[in-house]
Amino acid sequence: MFFIGGLFLSKSIAKKGAAAFTVDRVCRLLIPFIGPGTLLMLIAYFPSFYLANHKTDLIAHVKDFFTTERWPVGPPWFIWVLFVFNLLFVLLYPLLRRFKTSTGLRVAGFQHAPVRLFMFLLTITWLLYVPLAYHVGAATWTGIGPFDFQLSRILLYPGYFFMGVIVGNSDFNNQIFSHQSLVTRRWWLWLLFAVVAYAVLTVGAKQLEQMVKANQLSPFTGWMIYYTLYAGSCTLSCLAFITGFRKFVISPVPWWTSLSDNAYLIYLVHYVFVTWIQFLLLKYDIPAFGKFLLCFVLAIILSWLAAALLRKIRLVRRYL
Repeated sequence: MFFIGGLFLSKSIAKKGAAAFTVDRVCRLLIPFIGPGTLLMLIAYFPSFYLANHKTDLIAHVKDFFTTERWPVGPPWFIWVLFVFNLLFVLLYPLLRRFKTSTGLRVAGFQHAPVRLFMFLLTITWLLYVPLAYHVGAATWTGIGPFDFQLSRILLYPGYFFMGVIVGNSDFNNQIFSHQSLVTRRWWLWLLFAVVAYAVLTVGAKQLEQMVKANQLSPFTGWMIYYTLYAGSCTLSCLAFITGFRKFVISPVPWWTSLSDNAYLIYLVHYVFVTWIQFLLLKYDIPAFGKFLLCFVLAIILSWLAAALLRKIRLVRRYL
């Protein structure tokens, strides 16, 4: 997501200029995060408040949200972090622009070297993630108020964002991600390897844990193997998604265009439907997979419909 978030920014700032670009980011990222994002999370977390306290007092819920729970940000955490990266991009853009030609040539050099590209991305991913995750813990979050972020990924996220910016400085549609490049033409291999890597990671995590408990591996070795598999799985998944979409999304399709137009607002509102559908399904004796399927399908449909309706409002449509 951060890679994609940086991919088109060079073209955007070149078109709008730094001042207009910054104002646009404030209106499109920061304000929706603070305003609508907070309101939506208040609605989304109400079922949790009800289950924990067995009361429907809205005032008490709001107080609990901002004091006891300390303004839980939920899925929109991505938006404020992306906003910060956009501001950094504005500051660094004059420097990045100076190296546009040289970085563009280096990026283009990967278009017929998919193995070299994978090894490069894997190395960067490993260096940015594994040492820090090992020392602070993969699931460690920190922040102030709604400005939460995952501490173990404090290097990984800006690293991928600025890799997206660098690739965006090149003619990536006609070079590294063109339909003729080996990187894109090997989409099916990326997909296959991504599935295999994820399966190995999922199964291997338990095996590694057992081997550490049996003293067959040291904890350090076990974590290094796990984190390396994790970095490989993430790298392969990124390549699989990017090249897969590049391969198949060629001509406009009405429903796909609608999904694309409403994607940002769907991202903002979807958690409300996810939590409330889960809450409403609690009283029904349905297998876990059945509940997952119902929640997944209904959340997508309702989020999509809500986004389409909200975007009929001119101001909403302009920024969301």
